[in-house]
Amino acid sequence: MKADPPWIVLGLIVAAAVGIPLLAGDQVADFAAALQPPGPGHLAGTDHSGYDLLVRTAEGLRVSLLIAAVCAVVATVLGVAIGVAAALVGGGLDAVVMRLVDGFNALPHLVVGIVIAAMWRGAPLAIIASIALTHWPAVARVVRAELLAVAEAGWVETARLAGASRWFVARTHLVPAVTGQALVAMVVLLPHAVWHESTLSFLGVGLSPDRASLGTLLSEARGDVLAGAWWTLAVPAAALIVAALAFAAAGTSVRNRHRPPVGQVW
Repeated sequence: MKADPPWIVLGLIVAAAVGIPLLAGDQVADFAAALQPPGPGHLAGTDHSGYDLLVRTAEGLRVSLLIAAVCAVVATVLGVAIGVAAALVGGGLDAVVMRLVDGFNALPHLVVGIVIAAMWRGAPLAIIASIALTHWPAVARVVRAELLAVAEAGWVETARLAGASRWFVARTHLVPAVTGQALVAMVVLLPHAVWHESTLSFLGVGLSPDRASLGTLLSEARGDVLAGAWWTLAVPAAALIVAALAFAAAGTSVRNRHRPPVGQVW
């Protein structure tokens, strides 16, 4: 199977995020080399502490990607579980879950994320919770809509008439039917998670400044830019944009791959 260009780019991004810090080893602050522009010694320049900005950006990218991946997985699992439960039980529970989804969707995600992250400032688990808890409703809505159509299929009705339990029907028929949609949702959530983590850290309620992430690097660069060190902002911002665009393109690729052919239904 021919690899899609977005996945090739993502592979290169992950390889750079993991490989560059390993090859560079531990960095030591060198204030005599602070805010050096990009050049032969430092391809991306240095920051205000004298750290190589390319290595620092790779470290920040690795942290941001790891947090985004965990957030996407948690939000997807939570959304699938709630969507399956709502569609399987139906009735009053389904109505309650849909009102809960509507309520979560009505809340501004960034504000909710700031409140949760600010309660445990600097804790990675708080950032993961703030992002995952504001993104699961979209997954639950998609999964529920898909399952309502699958529940009317002949093989599901046959299983029920044969005396199969709800758990058996869910495990054997319903969950496999939404696996493709869940995969698409998880990939699509990745760029959102990257942006939200970077935004929270940029606003000062995310990771602590001593832990490199794209958001903390962008936050630290605000003062450096005023001193003329434009590269301290441009390099991590470029990494953030490229990573987000690559994830978005990969999500489109996965969605197109799982889209039913014209004239057919799921």
